[in-house]
Amino acid sequence: METYKIKFEPLGLSGRCRADESLLACAHSAGIGIISLCGGKGNCQSCRIQLVEGTASPPTASELKAYSRQEIKEGWRLACQTYPTSDGKVGLPPTSLTTTQRVQTEGKEVGVAPEPVVLAYQVKLATPSLTDAQADADRLLQALNRQHRLSCDSIDIGALSQLSPQLRSWGWQLRASVREKEVIAFGPWPSRQLGLAVDLGTSKISGYLVDLDSGRTLAVKGVSNPQISYGEDIISRIAYATQSAAKATQLQRLVVRALNKLAGDLCAEAKAKVGDIVDAVLVGNTAMHHLLAGLPVKQLALAPFVPAISQAIDIKASRLGLKFAPGAYLHLLPNIAAFVGADHTAVLLATLNGANRETTLAIDIGTNTEVSLIDKDKITTTSCASGPAFEGWHIKDGMRAASGAIERLRIVDNKVEYQTIDNAPAIGICGSGILDAMAQLYLAGVLGEGGQMNEKHRRVRRGDKYLEFVLVGEKERKDVHRAIVITQQDVREIQLAKAAIRTGIQALLEANAYEEEKIKKVIIAGAFGTYIDVASAIAIGMLPALPLERFQQVGNAAGTGARLALISRTKRAAAQKIVSGINYIELASVPGFNKTFMQASYLGRFRLKEGKRKGI
Repeated sequence: METYKIKFEPLGLSGRCRADESLLACAHSAGIGIISLCGGKGNCQSCRIQLVEGTASPPTASELKAYSRQEIKEGWRLACQTYPTSDGKVGLPPTSLTTTQRVQTEGKEVGVAPEPVVLAYQVKLATPSLTDAQADADRLLQALNRQHRLSCDSIDIGALSQLSPQLRSWGWQLRASVREKEVIAFGPWPSRQLGLAVDLGTSKISGYLVDLDSGRTLAVKGVSNPQISYGEDIISRIAYATQSAAKATQLQRLVVRALNKLAGDLCAEAKAKVGDIVDAVLVGNTAMHHLLAGLPVKQLALAPFVPAISQAIDIKASRLGLKFAPGAYLHLLPNIAAFVGADHTAVLLATLNGANRETTLAIDIGTNTEVSLIDKDKITTTSCASGPAFEGWHIKDGMRAASGAIERLRIVDNKVEYQTIDNAPAIGICGSGILDAMAQLYLAGVLGEGGQMNEKHRRVRRGDKYLEFVLVGEKERKDVHRAIVITQQDVREIQLAKAAIRTGIQALLEANAYEEEKIKKVIIAGAFGTYIDVASAIAIGMLPALPLERFQQVGNAAGTGARLALISRTKRAAAQKIVSGINYIELASVPGFNKTFMQASYLGRFRLKEGKRKGI
């Protein structure tokens, strides 16, 4: 049987595919997780791919139903229905990938020329003698300034404490890392300078180790935010921190310890030392920012909700206990408001990025969701307390996006078809699966517009406290005598979360006197936003019912923005300029907020206007 070489992008993985083997089977054999709820029958349309190079079997009836003629012409196919007839290249959209595979695509490079704040200089020094006994630091500064026409006038005390033995072990030749007029670190010549970009989320911390000279990302890793033990949401942590200075310090130290461990793991993966990190950029919501920097947070939760500082700040990393290069700084991007932090600034920095600003909605979905409406140079922003339900919290069988979590789901003829992360036995349901379940239950008539559950449905039963829909029955779970269910209370939790987001979107539209149709592009960012099925979000009314081609899921754009600011001083200035021009709206102060929120909690496709809902 003839075989063909198929390359799968953007993962960069290849596999050999037999002529009688579908591209879906080929991908799975190569260890690539492509979603297929129907088991390769062509019914669910979840295994969408694009044939970029090569030839394949003619489109099937299932594919002609799934795609327009133009899309077929552009190479869009269903992996389970497509059989190669030559070597080829296949493009994998993020929405077709399982969670495990999708994470691999988030470390993609950022398109900006390296322009780091910390610059590396080779310095050659004359060896001291009895007739030339100049102090080591003075000798270094003098040689550095003379050889590179600089005007450095100081050396970080931490770096200075190691200088004398280093000069002698390196043979009086070294790399000096310079920030403005200060020498902050030394290394042997040649050696690389590393930077660390961090997205400090309420529940997760994402770190990116970057080569500052090339701008290349060397390693990426995400870990849980240990502060979650002291509160799932921002308000809970603010309340804890304001109980005493010791408790605020405790929250700070938890994050610092996690950042040091994260930096160590990233450097180990890149075969580098933590001391090679000479610069760092961190973004996060305003509460995370203030707690890390040791700033007061009480006023963030009290009207009129004022941050201690909005502009960008630089802090010596060692002052916070971060174990990077001795004189390394931590740069914190500017905040926008009390509940819209530097993480959303980073999202805007990454997504605008010099692009033509057609009317765009940028949504960073998380425990606290930030939304911006962008029209040319005009940006209006708000925040929505969407809560942790989308991350599995407050959901009976909810869980993080981990092995065994149901991440995709559909209901066909009262039968539940689902896919779990890593194709492991189902143990719970994560955010993307919860959203799918809500949409499918509504479309199947199990849920009414108001979210009420139909007790007469064959898969609905009465649980301990609430009605519940059985996703995975007891008999389907080996060695586990408990079903996986969606309860009536779970439905209410998701209704509240999705209503908060839709109300925020509506507030921005009405503040600008825009109709939904004026939105030409919807950018969805954030860990949860990366994995959702946009069609499901539209089906339950979380997002406006716009054509699917207007939606773009961009992954962790906050992390991308942090890397841009790490690599380029021009991008740091651009971030400050973006923030200075934003019009922030406090959602709770919007006229008719409660009425709009109530209408936004309904399920289905609808338009909102002045607190009234109209189905479409």
